[in-house]
Amino acid sequence: MTILTRFSGALLATVLAAGTATAQDPTFFRIGTGSAGGTYFPIGGTIANGISAPPGSRPCDEGGQCGVPGLIAIAQSTTASVFNNTAVQNGELEAGMAAADVTRSMYLGEGKFDGKPHEKLRIVANLYPEDLHLVMPKGSKLGDLSELAGKRVGIAQAGSGTQVAVLQMLEKWDVTRDNMDEAELNNSQSAERLADGQLDAYFYAAGWPVSAMVQLATTKGMELHSFSDEDLAKINEAVPAYIPSKIPAGVYEGIDYEVKTPAVSALLVVSSDLSDELVHGITEALWNKNTRTLLDNGHAKGKQITPETALDGIAALGVPLHPGAEKFYKEAGLLE
Repeated sequence: MTILTRFSGALLATVLAAGTATAQDPTFFRIGTGSAGGTYFPIGGTIANGISAPPGSRPCDEGGQCGVPGLIAIAQSTTASVFNNTAVQNGELEAGMAAADVTRSMYLGEGKFDGKPHEKLRIVANLYPEDLHLVMPKGSKLGDLSELAGKRVGIAQAGSGTQVAVLQMLEKWDVTRDNMDEAELNNSQSAERLADGQLDAYFYAAGWPVSAMVQLATTKGMELHSFSDEDLAKINEAVPAYIPSKIPAGVYEGIDYEVKTPAVSALLVVSSDLSDELVHGITEALWNKNTRTLLDNGHAKGKQITPETALDGIAALGVPLHPGAEKFYKEAGLLE
């Protein structure tokens, strides 16, 4: 009995030591998202939950988490696309959510990022379309973007893809920082300023419904600008990644009309420094049944995040898939 007790004690000590070592050495995975009032943050949180499987958690087949074993993914609120891509490039984040147009420009070092290529950016998946919301006070109307000259306009926060794209669009109507009173604010701040009468309009690109706008619509009320087909073509010429889209009537209280607007794809981006094995595991976890359930029961845009659309537009974008993600899509028969 003494021998058996000693053996059991030694075995228990070994197991506990192993468990302690595992608990002390988790793999942390930081995902840059956006402001709490937007769409990146809740979607990023759902993805983080889906790909996580902390040390000591129950196995997936026993009702536990079905992510990457030992991985603890964390969604961090940031100023969105530009910040996220920069942080991924610099190793300050492992992943980030970012708009397709900004990701292309930053990877290639074009436009605003001329001469500053972010060559470490790699794509895991196309996620969902981000519709541009041009929000105005209840009862307001706008002919075209030229009418924003001389107005108080929220152009989204510095470090966001929305701001980069919006300034390019406005130039097509000769509206610049020089002839409008621009405000660099996140979505929640913009909604508050509009409600208080401190803004005449503001822009924000995100997957609908956007929580800060839901609140604005149900309290003070708001209008959304619907672009003409000619204006949508003009915007596509200025920013090719923005293509015609629609926000259905009824998404926001009081907006009982369909809104024609440009949209850009939201991407999940990682660094080329991450191992193929890790990114393969993350991609596999992103598309498993457990994560599917989380996406379907979370933010409304989650239902549009599917493996069938994960590669839409990626080949033409000019930014490579991460080899680990590419391996998964080939194994799944989604990529030749």
